[in-house]
Amino acid sequence: MGSRGREIVGEHLPRVLELLNKAFADEWLAYYQYWLGSKVVQGPMKDAVIAELLQHAADELRHADMVTARIIQLGGTPITNPTEWFTWTNCGYDAPDDPFVKKILEQNIAGEQCAINVYNSIIQEIGMKDPVTYNLAVQILQDEVEHEEDLQSLLEDVGVILTR
Repeated sequence: MGSRGREIVGEHLPRVLELLNKAFADEWLAYYQYWLGSKVVQGPMKDAVIAELLQHAADELRHADMVTARIIQLGGTPITNPTEWFTWTNCGYDAPDDPFVKKILEQNIAGEQCAINVYNSIIQEIGMKDPVTYNLAVQILQDEVEHEEDLQSLLEDVGVILTR
């Protein structure tokens, strides 16, 4: 990153890098949770759920890439050891041990709600101290809000099927 770009972040650089690395860990764990869930899910509307989970997995991977690029741009290093993701994560990882579609959707809705909180917190804390990271967080937050809505709609549809 150029020196002027780093100057904008100034004294907030260590905190920004911490927040970004925590988000990085979240994105990788979310990617894996979605991807694995798409492989094991069972039940009504399975094909629609698989398609949605795979799309969300791709989005989470894209988010990880965006966050990584920003970390590097700021002169930081993204978490290099996947075992550290569990130490750094805000949202954790909810293993899809119960493959029933309702449970998989509920787990991923909870993950999206956590991600919404995380990116909203980053936006609130960073503000204009770092406009580039702020804009990045806004972009990702928009996706996470859409993901929550998509998953809740699917869960409602599955609920209708299960009550008939």
